[in-house]
Amino acid sequence: MSVTTSGLTAVRAGLIDYRAAWDEQRRVHEAVVAGEQSDTVLLLEHPSVYTAGKRTEPWDRPMDGTPVVDVDRGGKITWHGPGQLVGYPIVRLPDPVDVVAYVRRTEQLLIDVCAEFGLAAGRVEGRSGVWVPEDDRGPARKVAAIGIRVARGVTLHGFAINCDCDLSHYDRIVPCGIRDAGVTSLTAELGRSVTVADVLPVVERHLPTLVAVQD
Repeated sequence: MSVTTSGLTAVRAGLIDYRAAWDEQRRVHEAVVAGEQSDTVLLLEHPSVYTAGKRTEPWDRPMDGTPVVDVDRGGKITWHGPGQLVGYPIVRLPDPVDVVAYVRRTEQLLIDVCAEFGLAAGRVEGRSGVWVPEDDRGPARKVAAIGIRVARGVTLHGFAINCDCDLSHYDRIVPCGIRDAGVTSLTAELGRSVTVADVLPVVERHLPTLVAVQD
């Protein structure tokens, strides 16, 4: 199923193996670069998998031999799996390319999605992603992660927002290389079930935030 809004086509891809989704990203990326396809966002879930960005250190990885897929995005290691909504925006950035501004727009999209469910989340200086601030329940905790790559002016990889996933998967790694903060989900923070099916249409509605306003 696909929905087009503000020039973006959102594709609901369902549950898809990480490597298969990576192949599809690259196929769509070539088409967008060539002008044969409009800006596209793949929205999906993965079977449980760890992926390591280019800045992953050896000590960030699982110590128990759990397989890790090394990828060409920025950032460090993270987990993807059921109960987490993953978005891969494949969009042409305005020239001159401003990657930081694109990351900030992605963060804003996710902050706005959290707000719709009643969760106040925001940014942490010096760290990407979207965070629940420190409170009486514990230190700052990441509810959504961002890791991107830009090639020939078009984005790859993207974001992941934890809906009702099993957070114990993060115990095997140092998620995103951060040791002094936690990982959380919408369900854990709000004390009620918030599923990928709940979050999907809300993310779709906010996707236009990714597109820079042209002067």
